[in-house]
Amino acid sequence: MLIRIVSILFPLFAIAALGYLVGRRLKPDLSHANRLNMDVFVPALVFAALASRETRIGDYLPLAAATLLVVIGSGLLAWAFARAAGQSTRTLVPPLMFNNSGNLGIPLAVLAFGDAALAPAVVTFAVSNLLHFSFGAWLLDHNIRLRNLWRVPSVAATIAGVALGLSGIELWPPLMVAVKMLGDIAIPLMLFALGVRLTDSRLGAIGLGVLTGILRPLAGMALVWAVLLLIDLPPQERALLMVFGALPPAVLNYIFAERYRQEPEKVASLVLVGNLLSLAMLPIPLALALD
Repeated sequence: MLIRIVSILFPLFAIAALGYLVGRRLKPDLSHANRLNMDVFVPALVFAALASRETRIGDYLPLAAATLLVVIGSGLLAWAFARAAGQSTRTLVPPLMFNNSGNLGIPLAVLAFGDAALAPAVVTFAVSNLLHFSFGAWLLDHNIRLRNLWRVPSVAATIAGVALGLSGIELWPPLMVAVKMLGDIAIPLMLFALGVRLTDSRLGAIGLGVLTGILRPLAGMALVWAVLLLIDLPPQERALLMVFGALPPAVLNYIFAERYRQEPEKVASLVLVGNLLSLAMLPIPLALALD
């Protein structure tokens, strides 16, 4: 079991570590690559997974509902923790509420459970992503216009993929192959860019970072356990949701904190420490899921 878990996690962290080393040594400007990934490759990955004829969107509605409850529950626990710790809720809630379901969650699901896990992993990412760009952005700036949410490429791809999947219309196969090829670029680039992005983080709030880095996955797994008592899911989706609950804070939290000037250095520290601690925390849900 230990060898299997290591074999699952090693490729993910090896690519991220390479990105970190390259970032430290060469300091590459990945702003254009990250923009392409967020605006083209990730939307292509999401659209291809949701619009594929093998994907039955209706079958994933319980998983989407369960994911929604886990994310909302994480936000409520984060709000209570921030108030108890005397921290700003705008600083602490997003990193504890929104996890790394894109950069880390999707490739981890595929490596752990096979290609069949791509579609449900994208569903969990889509739910979290929609909430992050709506409620997460509103939390940092109450003046944000949510009616423009559909303009976010990954959100637009989610809407289009779900609509096409529900319509029963099959996209021209050669066009779908092209979309899938674009989507295939996203996963390794997300991991590599994650490593490069972490070079910008600073270990400023180590104690708080360690505390949240442990609390986030433990609270997430506890919430998943409670939600699974209410919503019955197939075995693979139960396992995937448990791994989802244990994922570290999303790097996007740092980008949002920087954009809205909400203690970005502290958020960067929470993201960095949380992702480092995931090396020790992720084997727990994997052991439970693969048992």
